[in-house]
Amino acid sequence: MAIQRMDHVSVVVDDLEAAKAFFLALGMQLEGEAPIEGRWVDRVNGLDGVRVDIAMMRTPDGHGRVELTKFHFPTAVSAEPANALGNTLGLRSIMFAVDDIDAAVAGLRAHGAELVGEVAQFQDSHRLCYVRGPEGIIVALAEQLS
Repeated sequence: MAIQRMDHVSVVVDDLEAAKAFFLALGMQLEGEAPIEGRWVDRVNGLDGVRVDIAMMRTPDGHGRVELTKFHFPTAVSAEPANALGNTLGLRSIMFAVDDIDAAVAGLRAHGAELVGEVAQFQDSHRLCYVRGPEGIIVALAEQLS
C-alpha cells in the first residue's frame, strides 16, 4: 500500500455561499458545484438518504482542493460528539489517493482505525471509504479503478 497524493480536504458548512465567498477571497478558484445523492454516497458516509450540495475549490496552482459540503439531509450536527459523523460541521476529513484501498484499510485497522461506513464503488471510476483514526480524525481513501 502506498499513498499516491493528497486529493482534497472536505469541510461541512451550514452556509455554502458564505464559505465559497471566504475561500474565493482567500484566492482559491471555484472548480465546480454539484448536488450529490444516491446509494453510493449513503454507503461511503454510513448514513441514509444523503442529499448534499458541494462546491469544489481549487488552489491557483491546481494541486490543492477544498470540498465545501452543505448537508440538506440528514441535517448537519454539532462537532461535539467524540465520534462525529460525516455530516458534522467543520473539518471532517483529508482524502488520500491510494493504489490499494483494501490494503490501506487493513493497515490502518492494525493501528486501531475503524471504517465509518463501508468501502463503496462510485460508477466505474473509484472505490472510496472513510476511516476514523485517533482522536476521531476521519481520513478518506480513494482508489482509482482501471
